[in-house]
Amino acid sequence: MNVLVVNAGSSSLKLRVLDDAAGTVTSTQLERWEGDADVNSLAGFIRSAGQVDAVGHRIVHGGQRFRGPARLDDAAIAELEALIDLAPLHQPRSLAGVRAVRTVLPDLPAVGCFDTAFHTTIPDPAATYPLPAEWRERWGIRRYGFHGLSHAYAARRSAELVNRPAERLKVVSCHLGAGASACAVANGRSVDTTMGFTPLEGLVMATRSGSVDPGLLIWLQQNGGVGVAELSEALEHRSGLTGLTSGTQAGGSGDMRDVRTAMQAGDARAVLAFQVYIHRLRAGIAAMAAAMDGLDVLVFTGGIGEHQPAVRSAAAAGLDFLGIKLDEPANAAAEGDADIGDRAAACRTVVVTAREDLEIARQVRAVLG
Repeated sequence: MNVLVVNAGSSSLKLRVLDDAAGTVTSTQLERWEGDADVNSLAGFIRSAGQVDAVGHRIVHGGQRFRGPARLDDAAIAELEALIDLAPLHQPRSLAGVRAVRTVLPDLPAVGCFDTAFHTTIPDPAATYPLPAEWRERWGIRRYGFHGLSHAYAARRSAELVNRPAERLKVVSCHLGAGASACAVANGRSVDTTMGFTPLEGLVMATRSGSVDPGLLIWLQQNGGVGVAELSEALEHRSGLTGLTSGTQAGGSGDMRDVRTAMQAGDARAVLAFQVYIHRLRAGIAAMAAAMDGLDVLVFTGGIGEHQPAVRSAAAAGLDFLGIKLDEPANAAAEGDADIGDRAAACRTVVVTAREDLEIARQVRAVLG
């Protein structure tokens, strides 16, 4: 079975065809994608790919209805459209990708693979917000969590790297990219994560704030004259590393590479931005370890997690009490999947290349048999 994997992000569309051996038949990426894929270009790519037997779509939010991969029909798509408000950056793009592929290949079996589904195993004490019961019941308020496809793959791949069964490991997976989250994976199941009801909660991200005091947001509305629309736009697009580096040599880009360049040039505000990022990351890792009463493997994945040794080193430096210690030469030289931990450390530390496409293809085959 050759599977076309459609990974719609907030600003790009990645297309990849994988064969039974998880080999890449062909791939392409549409940059600066705003949900308006050129159907003719998409059709051309699919024709060049040869045999395609099924399609798997990455969809950020499955709500409480979709607790695993599912066939996408008209009814399912309508239910997913109702969840747009919970993930406004990603959900419309994902559904636009579904519609575009359906236009080109209307009879191809399509499966939705959900970033929230991996986290449906989070126990109630970790998933429940201490809010009025009528709110929780009326609107389905709970910790949903995101990046589940990446966390699921990273946890399974890390078990292979340390040569131990995933079902016997306590893993903290750190997906660090434009979006960022940490996840506690105990015995192959998500038991806690830093993102919550929406992808805004948790770690510092490129443009998103991560966790902030809700009282502060109320204060800004009541005393600062900040309206709901402005508040939402600022938290989603002008916060995180972007907000921390506004007016610095990093130029508020939100890109960790620019932050590091500005730091090396002596920009004190860029140094502070990096320190805030690391402070929140360490706290998130420690909280995830606490959710499992321990830690066997720490995993770094995602664009920053894979390509920024300084981030991995700085995070690990404050976590020796968890048994984490890096082999710094191995950390500096790491490319692709790699073990970067000190061999004498109680906790293993690895880097895993993010392969959501492999997880999606695996789930598609499971659904279609």
